[in-house]
Amino acid sequence: MPSVLVPLAQGCEEVEATTIIDVLRRANINVVTAGLDSHPVTGSHGIKFIPDRTLEAAMKDDFDMVVLPGGLPGADNLNNDPRVHEILKKTAAAGKCTGAICAAPVVLAKAGLLKGKSATSYPGFLDKMGLPDVTVKKDRVVRDGKVITSRSPGTAMDFALEIVEMLTDKETRQNVETALQRV
Repeated sequence: MPSVLVPLAQGCEEVEATTIIDVLRRANINVVTAGLDSHPVTGSHGIKFIPDRTLEAAMKDDFDMVVLPGGLPGADNLNNDPRVHEILKKTAAAGKCTGAICAAPVVLAKAGLLKGKSATSYPGFLDKMGLPDVTVKKDRVVRDGKVITSRSPGTAMDFALEIVEMLTDKETRQNVETALQRV
């Protein structure tokens, strides 16, 4: 069973975090949520999350993918935590997958994981960073190799389903979509 780490920072976008966690678990993917500290996480719209463990504890394990929800100031809080960059680089160096949505693709860019890649983000984030070695697209979801990025809360379902397909197969994605009445 694939395993995914979803770091949750104060101010994360709730729709993105919840959709990622829920859809991946529906696909029987082991999802571990990790807070940057031991406190409950309050999203950008006041919804509270209780992470499974701290990021410090989660860093002792290996994951098939690390996925970052966006939102502000959530994405900034992820970007300002050197442990997030460390686990992203470790995961990518092991040939495993990374993903980010909304404002969080900036974290992938700052970690150096978008060099030579195509990616997307919430309008005004990646495209204003001046990244000459990143092809910024306006697509809802962009998958380039082992990196998946997406634009916004409105694309969270598409993003999560693309992750399901990447980590499992098209049949599993189709089964999850059917159960969600998306097809």
